[in-house]
Amino acid sequence: MKNSLNEKTKKRKKSVKKRASSTEKKLVENFVALQKVMTNLAVNFDNLSSRIQKLLDLFDISAKALAEKDFGVEKEIKSEKEINSKLDTLIEHNKVFARGLALLHEKNTGERIETAESKPKKYVPQSPQPLPLPQIQKRMETDGYQRSISSKP
Repeated sequence: MKNSLNEKTKKRKKSVKKRASSTEKKLVENFVALQKVMTNLAVNFDNLSSRIQKLLDLFDISAKALAEKDFGVEKEIKSEKEINSKLDTLIEHNKVFARGLALLHEKNTGERIETAESKPKKYVPQSPQPLPLPQIQKRMETDGYQRSISSKP
């Protein structure tokens, strides 16, 4: 019996050793594969960091160029001031002309026209006087229009 037990335990030990050795082989293979992946990842991170550094350098260069560049903001402000002053003088001249025309009209017609400082009058346009019917027909005939035939006289 002792022999049979010894043989059984020896067989078990051998099978355990075989399992352990196959498990160890698999573990070693997985560990080597993991090291390869980690190495590849480290290389990719180095590549990424160098690209980011190049991008930051490019931003730095462009920021310096923009800071050195003169956009002519002061020139634009001066030109805007000149344009505004010219428009103001034009408005003043327009007021003078309007007053002069109002005075001329007042002198010719004898009625007083209110200036911009006083209360303005409402302007009511006068409709033109219609032409009598015979004059309209004459005008149509001389302009080359034909009289349309209608049931109404």
